[in-house]
Amino acid sequence: MNQQTHDIVIIGAGPGGYVAALRAAQLGLNVGCIDKEKTLGGTCVRIGCIPSKALLESSELFRQTKQDFKAHGIAVKSVELDLTTMLARKDRVVDGLTRGVAGLFKKNNVTRYEGSAHFAGPGRVVVESSGGTVELSAKHIVIATGSVSASLRGVTIEGERVCTSTEALTWSAVPKQLVVIGAGAIGLELGSVWARLGAQVTVLEYLDRILPANDGEIAAEAQKVLAKQGLTFRLGSKVTGARADGDGAIVECEGAEPLRCERVLVSVGRKPNTEGLGLDAIGLALDQGGRVPVDEHFATSVPGVYAIGDVIRGPMLAHKAEDEGVACVEHIVTGYGHVNYDAIPNIVYTSPEVAGVGATEEELKAASIPYRRGSFPYIANGRAKSLGHTEGRVKILAHAETDRVLGVHILGYHAGDLIAEAVAAIEFGATSEDIARTCHAHPTLSEVVKEAALAVDGRALHI
Repeated sequence: MNQQTHDIVIIGAGPGGYVAALRAAQLGLNVGCIDKEKTLGGTCVRIGCIPSKALLESSELFRQTKQDFKAHGIAVKSVELDLTTMLARKDRVVDGLTRGVAGLFKKNNVTRYEGSAHFAGPGRVVVESSGGTVELSAKHIVIATGSVSASLRGVTIEGERVCTSTEALTWSAVPKQLVVIGAGAIGLELGSVWARLGAQVTVLEYLDRILPANDGEIAAEAQKVLAKQGLTFRLGSKVTGARADGDGAIVECEGAEPLRCERVLVSVGRKPNTEGLGLDAIGLALDQGGRVPVDEHFATSVPGVYAIGDVIRGPMLAHKAEDEGVACVEHIVTGYGHVNYDAIPNIVYTSPEVAGVGATEEELKAASIPYRRGSFPYIANGRAKSLGHTEGRVKILAHAETDRVLGVHILGYHAGDLIAEAVAAIEFGATSEDIARTCHAHPTLSEVVKEAALAVDGRALHI
């Protein structure tokens, strides 16, 4: 068997894994990185974040051309969908980024191994591929294998009529009727894509609200906006079964008539991807949620073995995995490395976008933390009006006694970009007064953030 030795081996080349590999190389380590796919970038780049955002952008431009351009004095006589070209553009975006990761590996002298990896014992990982088997030895091994789509009891996912997000990124025709099971970020984003392109979309959600990880008030407002765009919501729906049926599918819900549709998208979350890693060989047990237990420095109970990203606790977000990858290898090399989990933003790329960071209002109430809130609507912002995107608001939650910013939640155009200011504010312990006293350029959408900060003290200027 071929044998190779590295200072550190990363299992997984998604955002957490490849960023950890690059940072380790910058710090002078001899790095090996393993991934079973031919292309690098993991779920996010290949079949998740990037392709879905490409389709979200294309489908929104299609919708705007049909519905919004007339108000701007732009007359378009005929608008036709070329789905083949749209999907090809998505693929080109993905291809460019996966090639970019490969180029970064080459630039930083990261050795790439293609194949399935499993532990052979302490400090030893075996990589198996069609080209043969190699055993890697390293003092430090980082598990960064990400996550896979979660399943639902009674639901048969066969990939044609009942699908996951992976298949929903490649459908060659717009389904006439699409049932989305799950009203989280993935379901709403891909549901929006196909609704804009002409599908009749019904979203089934077990809970009594959408976007359970987001602030409740913002999520409720987002639901109203999405409903106006044509998405039908059936909340409190317990799905008991879904299966392919001829040229369509049938979805069964407790206490309701079965739904017949052309396709079903199952988007009930994701679960840690640890199958086949051979963790028993090193005596590493998973927790009750199937995650790899780690300490504050991402070390497992096995010396020299670490884990980051979706396989450990916390939200399954690419940028969270990236920060953990950097912090993990920096601690290995320098003894320092930290991630502030109170300053991890989350974004839903619907139109308008939903973004948040820090505590929600529900969480503050549950923890009996005294707070003040300020809110300001997009419709009162000059830039939003000139752009024609006036739906939504910015909401800031600040400690009632110290005024320190505890949470910021946004529904609105470019919310995912605006949230960066709020993340920086929380990271550096800023107060709402700090944001309010900071000069924001005019006319910009960022002024909505400033006005919301002023509103915490009851002195918003433009409403």
